[in-house]
Amino acid sequence: MAVVRRLCVYCGSATGTEERYRQAATALGARLAEAGIELVYGGGRVGLMGLVADAALARGGRVTGIIPTLLHDREVAHPGVRLEIVASMHERKQRMFDLSDAFVVLPGGLGTLDETIEIVTWRQLGLHEKPVVVVDIAGYWAPLRALLDHAIAQGFAPPRASSYFLFVTEIEDVLHALAALPEPQKAGDSRLT
Repeated sequence: MAVVRRLCVYCGSATGTEERYRQAATALGARLAEAGIELVYGGGRVGLMGLVADAALARGGRVTGIIPTLLHDREVAHPGVRLEIVASMHERKQRMFDLSDAFVVLPGGLGTLDETIEIVTWRQLGLHEKPVVVVDIAGYWAPLRALLDHAIAQGFAPPRASSYFLFVTEIEDVLHALAALPEPQKAGDSRLT
């Protein structure tokens, strides 16, 4: 079983058009706190990011935000979380990776898509075997799944690429899915060498 002490959540700095997105972010933050799992996220007080952090804090959870100076200076940082200020977006992604045992993706925009694709690419390259769970609320990530299938069908991604993501449709399934996964191997210890 995978042991998750710190979970990185990628999600939007906007709340989106569907109430279900907001409900999912709030439910995930609450569940992480209840399970004693630390939330690692982008450090914002806005959008789904802010909702997930607020919900975790409201339930007594531990929350670490990683925010680049650029966004901190625009006053979007969450004042209630343990905040790490880094120099760049690249450093932010690396630090979030370093702190986390697994990743969950909620709805979001280009930044969320960038983070998701990068962390899965790192997995493809053998840099990690940490779980990546995509929560497909109301079919939001169905186009991503279709694009992945298309890339595989067209020979631009290996068939095993579909195993780099785990798609679920409900927040209730996230922790169960993570608990059911095998303990990740460290890079270099696996079939990649």
